[in-house]
Amino acid sequence: MTAITPETGLRARLHRLAGRAAVFAIAAGTCALGAPGAAFAADQAPKDDDQTVELHVSAGMRGLIAPGSSTSATLTLDNGTDTRLSSGQVEVELNRTPLPDDAAVTSWLDDGEAPGEFAAIGADDTEPIDAGASATTTIFVPEDTLGDLAPGVYPLRAELTGAKTGDDAAAEADTSATTVLIVADSQTTQIGVIVPLTATPEGGALLTAEELAELTAADGALTAQLDGIAGTTAVIAIDPSILTAIRVLGTAAPDSAREWLTRLDGLPNARFAVQFGDADATAQAQAGLPELLQPTTFAPFLNAADFPQTPETVAPTDSTGATPGPTPRPTDSTALPTDEELTAVEGALPRILWPHDALTETDLAAFTGYLGEGTTTIVPSSAVGGQSAAHATASGHDLLVTDATTSEVLSEVAAEGDSVDRQRLLAEATARLQFAQARSAGAPLLIGLDRDENRRADALRDAISAADSIGFEFSALRATTPVAATLTAEPDTARSAAVTTLLADEGKLTAFSSILEDPQVLLSPERIRILRTLAVGTSANAFTEDLADHQAQTRATLNAVNIPPSSTIQLLAANADLPIAVRNDLPWPVTVQLFVSPTDPRLDVKPMTETVVQPNSSTRVKVPVSARVGSGEVDLRLSLYSPTGVQIQGDQTVRVAVRAEWETIGLVIFGGLAVLLIALGVIRTIRRKRRETAEEDEEAVATEPEEKRD
Repeated sequence: MTAITPETGLRARLHRLAGRAAVFAIAAGTCALGAPGAAFAADQAPKDDDQTVELHVSAGMRGLIAPGSSTSATLTLDNGTDTRLSSGQVEVELNRTPLPDDAAVTSWLDDGEAPGEFAAIGADDTEPIDAGASATTTIFVPEDTLGDLAPGVYPLRAELTGAKTGDDAAAEADTSATTVLIVADSQTTQIGVIVPLTATPEGGALLTAEELAELTAADGALTAQLDGIAGTTAVIAIDPSILTAIRVLGTAAPDSAREWLTRLDGLPNARFAVQFGDADATAQAQAGLPELLQPTTFAPFLNAADFPQTPETVAPTDSTGATPGPTPRPTDSTALPTDEELTAVEGALPRILWPHDALTETDLAAFTGYLGEGTTTIVPSSAVGGQSAAHATASGHDLLVTDATTSEVLSEVAAEGDSVDRQRLLAEATARLQFAQARSAGAPLLIGLDRDENRRADALRDAISAADSIGFEFSALRATTPVAATLTAEPDTARSAAVTTLLADEGKLTAFSSILEDPQVLLSPERIRILRTLAVGTSANAFTEDLADHQAQTRATLNAVNIPPSSTIQLLAANADLPIAVRNDLPWPVTVQLFVSPTDPRLDVKPMTETVVQPNSSTRVKVPVSARVGSGEVDLRLSLYSPTGVQIQGDQTVRVAVRAEWETIGLVIFGGLAVLLIALGVIRTIRRKRRETAEEDEEAVATEPEEKRD
């Protein structure tokens, strides 16, 4: 799963306005209580995307002040041009007509449109700013200037006038920024924040040791998540696959990962587990599954060498069977963790689902069938007609409702690495929280952050701190009286159809895996990849791509064991072994049966040969054949099956050119040569014997006594 970027909301609006948006209001101010201020700004049209002067404005803590208090407006000028910015004047204006709702806030921040009149509440001169530099000025706004503003959300803007850029031909650098000022009494509504904690491996089923080392390092993403959550009342929604990835490594797990797991277990925050891999329960229910998908087994991921042997004490006995003393005798046994131990989330609240929001009341009934009575489903307010009270019920099914609008903005806060831009979003979130509290009529509120694996600690902490209440208790929220709600979302047919497709592909792989000694080395990672493909946090476009990638990977696996195409095989003997290549691109050895049948009865072949092909290699299987003709061409049909009779590769044809008469010709030639060589040898032997006899006779004559010759 990759980091999720909201497709709607402020960030999307900023992207749409990028061509004409230049500035973000930021800074820090102080409220009447003396708390450090935070601020924001909105963008107005720049003269040039690359050469801009940006104005940032802020007031109050995240834009918030108490009724009847003073504040400070902090303005920052960034000279993004390559020339000096001259001095000018900044003026801050307030519109005393409050914005009535979320739509009005959007209109003001996006388009600068708001009802009512603006009045100046402060001004100051600015100093010249060098190219690429910035400067900040603070304007104090006393309480009598603000007057008796009633609680509400008010448009606030700042304008820069009189400043110029350029040397010889000075150019006007007037610009402005919009924001809001929120006047609110002390917070009485209980607000909780749910933080999803997920992490997706780059290419495998579980996070590798290298990935875990990176994620749990001091500057790692998972470490940042815990840093942001620590000290808050945030509720953690954790993907068990993270814990499993650490535990299956045993002693081979990085030290930082084990320390991270210990730290997670030690946090006092309430928590619950999402489905393994953050899989979407809604899609599974709409696909008609009788139960939620689960990993098959984690046995293929375990290495006994990574789990130290556990000494067991066995008291020795004497010959009578009595125990002579207390001294134990150690025996060693390796105890591998069970699947339940590997996936356990310590202290997790049971029977909670946080699925994709395209669910119906029929799906709620399916969820109860999955987890049992008392199942609680988390849904956004957009799925129940905008109702924002955190605890609700629909047709007797328990719901926790997150405020969609505020959750969206705070998710952007948590994802924003730039502190300047983040402060602007925080102010908007504060404004939208005011409207959410009004809609809930004092009932508790719940914020659900988007799935995002790349949040920074400070950004996440800012997002949580902007909403959560001191003393908020998740269990107490679930115990409050629920309000009635009705689901209004439409089913997501694409996701439910994908479940059917993925399981059909898994069925093919299950049959295919019969070529393996342990099919789970293939099937266990496959099931986890299916769960990850169905992840809730995947956007629609990414989901389509992930599904296509998964199907491509399935096809590649099914084609990994095959008979490569072959050219015509020459058979030069009536009886011989034909070499047929079988390739295995899998990382495990496979056992296959090669079936061969001729298209012509003139060639006899052994119909089946079983062989083992080593991983990532090719093997030549020798198939005995017998030719009934001296010459000709015959086609052989080849196919691969598993030992259980599952077809691995369909019929493939290879042509055999029979040249059996060449064997007779060769034998005659070699036989003739042998006879000739033997004859030549005999002749040489006879001639040599004759020569030797003649030489002996001559020698005898030469040595005979002369008198005897006389």
